[in-house]
Amino acid sequence: MTRARPLAALLVAVATSVALFAAGPLAAQTQVQTQDGGQDGGQDGSGAVTVEAVAPLAEALGIGELMPIMRDEGLDYGADLARDMFPGRGGDRWTAQVGRIYDTDRMRREMEQGMAARLEAGKIDALLQFFESDLGRRIVGLELSARRALLDPGVEEASEEAATELEASGDPRFDLLQSFVEANDLVEMNVVGALNSNWAFYQGLDAGGAFDGQLTEEQMLADVWAQEEQIRAETRGWVYAYLGMAYEPLSDDELAAYTALSETPEGEALNAALFAAFDEMFTRISRELGLAAATFMAGEDI
Repeated sequence: MTRARPLAALLVAVATSVALFAAGPLAAQTQVQTQDGGQDGGQDGSGAVTVEAVAPLAEALGIGELMPIMRDEGLDYGADLARDMFPGRGGDRWTAQVGRIYDTDRMRREMEQGMAARLEAGKIDALLQFFESDLGRRIVGLELSARRALLDPGVEEASEEAATELEASGDPRFDLLQSFVEANDLVEMNVVGALNSNWAFYQGLDAGGAFDGQLTEEQMLADVWAQEEQIRAETRGWVYAYLGMAYEPLSDDELAAYTALSETPEGEALNAALFAAFDEMFTRISRELGLAAATFMAGEDI
């Protein structure tokens, strides 16, 4: 059944791809060594990885192609926000403001910077060896195609129903999907990310004067935590719907290998780096959306 999403639900949806791009099988796990024995991977001299060193990996992961999809998701969500929070007062000005918040160039830069701050240089070449392989490119393409398709509410509904039926049937394929989800902690990490984003949205609303000082920080936190059960249920449903659609063309062996290799040190490091980078990006987006929404709720121009 299609429905208008609350803040929690949309932020769950847009954040779900984090680990789906992060846990790929790795064709090789060797570190490139310089002649003096140090690791070479685009470090800036302080041990940090540079954005330039991370950029090829971000490209192989499809980050640049994912951002416009997320922008479309954000614009849809912005329309829901306007209807729910300030009906009749949004219009083109609100759409333009949401578009500025979901600026795809800015989002891509935030992702690359977040990855660079957390990845070790010695792991990048091993990750690239997989994601630039035929199988790696195929998997990323499947993920992006499924993400685009789920912009259609009818497709999303059908994929959720298919995932529910797959689980109820006892098909071993569902067990493989479940192993992938558990190996990458997809549900829990996305629940945490959605709660963080919701808290940032409340902070933006509060900073913009939407609550007029009538809600304390403790009350806002309590409201956010009260959404956890709903967030968890919607996260689980969306994750399995997305995975079932995206990975349907993969053989059981390919999916099992993807799961097993996602637990390598390189896969775990990329998973953690992407989750953190997406969390920072969506915290910024959510705070800015809250601040902008507060302004429109007050009937003011931005």
